[in-house]
Amino acid sequence: MHNRQYELKKILLQEDIVESINNNLDIILSIIPEVGDMIDFPHNHPQHHLDVWNHTLYALSLSKPDFDLRLCLLLHDIGKPHSYQDEEIRHFRGHPLKSSIISNDILHRLKYNDSYIKEMCYLIENHDNPINRKQIINNYELSLKRYLIQYCDALAHNPDRLEKRIMYLKRTLDLLSEYKKDTEEKVKTKVK
Repeated sequence: MHNRQYELKKILLQEDIVESINNNLDIILSIIPEVGDMIDFPHNHPQHHLDVWNHTLYALSLSKPDFDLRLCLLLHDIGKPHSYQDEEIRHFRGHPLKSSIISNDILHRLKYNDSYIKEMCYLIENHDNPINRKQIINNYELSLKRYLIQYCDALAHNPDRLEKRIMYLKRTLDLLSEYKKDTEEKVKTKVK
């Protein structure tokens, strides 16, 4: 494991992830300077009550200490400051793809192997796309990882606008549970 990978892993696997990131933000920014673009970047959208960086931290706070999950959550919206459209309200069309492209560059720079980068970028690029039965049948574990990212991301949105997201999460959890009975145990996070 390369030194930068080790530093990142050490920070992201702490129990209090937000405190760990805040206490080591200078290290995070030296490893992934692109993170700086998210800090104080406003969403200006009713689905969000936090800026991009604080939304990311909130999503991370809901995750269990799993490096892949937390790395994806750290990077899932990194493309938002580079893919927004200011209309009546701000939109971020194309941000999952932009986040995936930026993440691909970051992960290559950090010398992760190609198969790992491909999986992480797939998860980031598809973090907003609904999970369907065919995807679960084809790769349950990958679908479960996507679900965990979506779960933490969804609950970090505006609490007054969560109803549809929670309904989606419930339906998807039921679908995942059809294939593995212990799914609900696997998806437990800090949120009940």
